[in-house]
Amino acid sequence: MVDDEAERLGPGGDGMELEVTGEIWHWRGPSPYHFVTVPEEESAELREVSAGVSYGWGMIPVRAHTGDTEWQTSLFPKDGLYVVPVKDAVRAAEALEEGDVVTVRLTVGGAR
Repeated sequence: MVDDEAERLGPGGDGMELEVTGEIWHWRGPSPYHFVTVPEEESAELREVSAGVSYGWGMIPVRAHTGDTEWQTSLFPKDGLYVVPVKDAVRAAEALEEGDVVTVRLTVGGAR
């Protein structure tokens, strides 16, 4: 993160903006859900600010936006990266399915 960007951000990284692209995948655990994995470079940036914005268990609150749809959620840490939960309502509104490649804009600190 460059100094100018750090000055623009709120305390601990609030307001940090990232754009990530990844494939939608389905976790079939006890609480099935769809996710997009945040790539390594962007996950590293998130780790740098996580202590200042996480509310516990490494969860990072964000506003997420894809297509015409915006939602509040929290990034989950998984296998050294972060994952973006993609709600059923978002997938329906944007006609997204498992395996689709999607770009998601994230604003850190957007959900509390």
